[in-house]
Amino acid sequence: MRALAVEDDPRISGDLRRALSAAGFRVETCADGQEAWFLGDTEDYDLIVLDLGLPRLDGLSVLKRWRANGRAMPVLVLTARGTWQERVEGIEAGADDYLPKPFRMEELVARARALVRRAAGGGSARVEVARLAIDTNRMAVWVAGVPVDVTALEYRLLSYLVHHRDRVVAPVELLEHLYGDDEARETNALEAVIARLRRKLGPGVIATRRGFGYHLDAAP
Repeated sequence: MRALAVEDDPRISGDLRRALSAAGFRVETCADGQEAWFLGDTEDYDLIVLDLGLPRLDGLSVLKRWRANGRAMPVLVLTARGTWQERVEGIEAGADDYLPKPFRMEELVARARALVRRAAGGGSARVEVARLAIDTNRMAVWVAGVPVDVTALEYRLLSYLVHHRDRVVAPVELLEHLYGDDEARETNALEAVIARLRRKLGPGVIATRRGFGYHLDAAP
């Protein structure tokens, strides 16, 4: 598998190369947006890890150009930006997933593998809770057998609740899972994502235990 790591911090770039190489990727690196845009537009990669804060051309512009030109390779965005709105903007521009800095290389590798499996139409890993079902390989969601279109951010939240379906998950735990240890860890950001998911999934899927947190409604 061929991967491109676009990161202008030499230390992080080196860590990405080592971690992805150990995971079986053949890794190339570059450090600015102009070169990244050219490589992604002319070469075929199984995965691109893309930092947003790049010199010469910012990562979001690079991503938009790739998608406008029909380049469909999986892109995992790295971002140090402070608000969830900016991250959603990246997803809407065509990112397949994102990680906020700082991050653990183990998580990046796991997400990279999942994106490659998803792009290749890998095998199903379906989990069901009452009317809700998710496929952890394809990152797909169904309610009562009907597909539901969710963003990567929404999927991560829903997947976390599914995998902790036997308990109530506190807001601070969800915030840490979604945003890491940065400025985006605000309750109103989490509430906005929950509200969007509830509109998409309908009533009786995500429940609130007031004063404790969120859980999935296990009633059929």
